[in-house]
Amino acid sequence: MISLSLIGIILLQVSWIRNMVLVRQEQVKYQVIEVVRQVTDDIMGYKGSFQPGPRRNWLDGLGWEPFSPGSVASRYSIEDLDRKFRLAFRKSELPALKYEFALASFDRMGYNVFEKVSSGFYAAIQDTVNNFKVNRGFTPYSGTAGESLMASEVLFVVVPDLQRVVLRSLRWNIAASILFTLIIILAFYVTVRTLLQQKKLSEIKNDFINNMTHEFKTPLATISLAVDAMRNEKVLQDRERLAYFNGIIKEENLRMNRQVETILKASQLERDELQLTMKPVSLHAIVSHVVATFGLQLDNAQGTIDLQLKAAADRVLADEIHLSNLITNLIDNAIKYAKEGVPPRIQISSSVQAKQCTLCIEDNGLGMGRDTLKRIFEKFYRAHTGNRHNVKGFGLGLSYVKTVTEAMGGQIKADSTLGKGSQFTLSLPLASY
Repeated sequence: MISLSLIGIILLQVSWIRNMVLVRQEQVKYQVIEVVRQVTDDIMGYKGSFQPGPRRNWLDGLGWEPFSPGSVASRYSIEDLDRKFRLAFRKSELPALKYEFALASFDRMGYNVFEKVSSGFYAAIQDTVNNFKVNRGFTPYSGTAGESLMASEVLFVVVPDLQRVVLRSLRWNIAASILFTLIIILAFYVTVRTLLQQKKLSEIKNDFINNMTHEFKTPLATISLAVDAMRNEKVLQDRERLAYFNGIIKEENLRMNRQVETILKASQLERDELQLTMKPVSLHAIVSHVVATFGLQLDNAQGTIDLQLKAAADRVLADEIHLSNLITNLIDNAIKYAKEGVPPRIQISSSVQAKQCTLCIEDNGLGMGRDTLKRIFEKFYRAHTGNRHNVKGFGLGLSYVKTVTEAMGGQIKADSTLGKGSQFTLSLPLASY
């Protein structure tokens, strides 16, 4: 309904502008006609006192020319006529109007003979489509000597390109109309975009709540089962099984802590309150420590992590805690998005390039399509995993990774092939010794 209303308003504006131009065009025509009438009436005050001229031989023409000595052409120059027109147009509120004019008399055969012509008259009178032409004869006033005679002279006035003149006179009205129409269209666009964004945010909020509920319920349920199992007399007497369930509780507790940390960090990033403690740290040591925390998950998934940390220099300038978190996110994603029924194989390698230490994390998981790859660093965006529902998350991990990496002066790049796996390349500046 809003779209139809907007289209209707635009059509009405176009119709209004068209009618306004037509009305203004008729007004200008009427004003030009009135100016010609005023000028001819002014001049005809002199024309009423004609004096007969000499009779000529019939062989010279069709008769005699009674008033030639008192003609307008003999009494007024081009400049005189132009002044009269300029004054009349000024009084008619058309001071800037361009015009051409000519004064013609009838020859013995009844044809017009132009006696006074403005500079551009001949060119202007040729265009009968765009130019507006007015002519009026000089008829003597009632009660004068030439009252019963026909007009002996005719005044022609041509207004070049009348439509352009009209549009120029209405330019501010048309510009204002177009401006307000554009404002309405812009307001409509902003309104629709805001509605769509609100709808998207509502969907994101619902997904976030659902994912958060799942992310917390799963470790809590696992911890509850582990605690119940540890109460069993057989488990209490078996140290190995006791240690196993104790490890599960610790691992799930760490997992919950990571999720809480992710939410808190996302909140800090939203408010631009992220504070980094930059210092030289060993990238290899941090990677090794993070990999060790995924032992239980890798055992359950029968996966492996192959470390090839061969960088000659691994001390980078970074925040140790945030660097650990972002590496944790990347490895966690590699495990979560493994192919169904295929053990995850993760390879982590390092190298030094152009005063930066580069860490490459490559997996054999589901991979991503081109469209997904473009948006993975957007906040709350989560890649679709088809009919699989075991992959949950907040859609904050990779957004956090990118923000923290750039805050530490580094870069993160992702490459992926659908069905073959993904590769994340993290580059951080080396610490100066």
